[in-house]
Amino acid sequence: MSLTRPVTAVAREHVVTPRRGLGRFLRPGTLYLLLILGGIVFGFPFYWLVIGSLKDQTQYNQFPPTWIPNPVHWQNYSTLFQLLPFGQFLVNSAIITFFVVIGTVASSALVGYAFARLRAPGRGILFGLLLGTIILPSEITIVPTFIIFAKLQWINTFRPLIVPAFFGDAFSIFLVRQFFQSIPRELDEAAMLDGAGYFRIFWNIFVPNSWPILATVAIFAFINTWSDFFTPLIYLNNLSKMTGAVGLAFLNVEHGGGSSQVTLQVMLAGSLIVMLPMLVVFLVLQRYFVKAITLTGMK
Repeated sequence: MSLTRPVTAVAREHVVTPRRGLGRFLRPGTLYLLLILGGIVFGFPFYWLVIGSLKDQTQYNQFPPTWIPNPVHWQNYSTLFQLLPFGQFLVNSAIITFFVVIGTVASSALVGYAFARLRAPGRGILFGLLLGTIILPSEITIVPTFIIFAKLQWINTFRPLIVPAFFGDAFSIFLVRQFFQSIPRELDEAAMLDGAGYFRIFWNIFVPNSWPILATVAIFAFINTWSDFFTPLIYLNNLSKMTGAVGLAFLNVEHGGGSSQVTLQVMLAGSLIVMLPMLVVFLVLQRYFVKAITLTGMK
């Protein structure tokens, strides 16, 4: 056996193709550059909101604009809480959102488990009807729903905003059901052999293995409820029961419109305060959100 190898084979092993090496460098570099540019484009409005809430009228109207407020005008936030009971607005939003998140997660998990595992006649038809409600415009159900709550004497209370969440949300049920179907049925069968019932299987197997999708449902419920403007506007009448989103609109209507008491910077301060809880919740739970979306689509 010859110990020598063809020269062309040796040369082929040691020659580095310049195009391939350049491509390995450019692909990550281009990706990072696009991510940085995208982050700047999408993050600039938030940055402008923050610095705008810390400027006075002179700094805000200055051209060219001041990119770092100097001095920082914290009076915009104190003015916001002096003109309106904005702290009470945030407490009301927190109470409503807390119970809505609990109701949505609990009801969606139970109904999603039933559609994913239980066998019943007409289950497919019921699931189709459930999905049909997603495309049903909310404007169609506003009047009859308002009449029902008025007959129950729930107007100007938190109950019309909280109670419906305990009866399930169609989109959340769909997400949970899709995730539950990805859990192996062998776990159900093993638990049944040990004498576990349906609820025991749900509580001890499905819930511990479904934190990503439950966190995703909680994120959607939190953001939709905290930022909801139309529903509280319909059912709440007293100033002391308003939510943060409605309070911002009330601030603009009652104290805006050229008034010397409220400037655009005060409105920016209120918008930042209302937006921060949603941003914090998403940042804390984003890893569960990404994981749930990925696993739900890997059927």
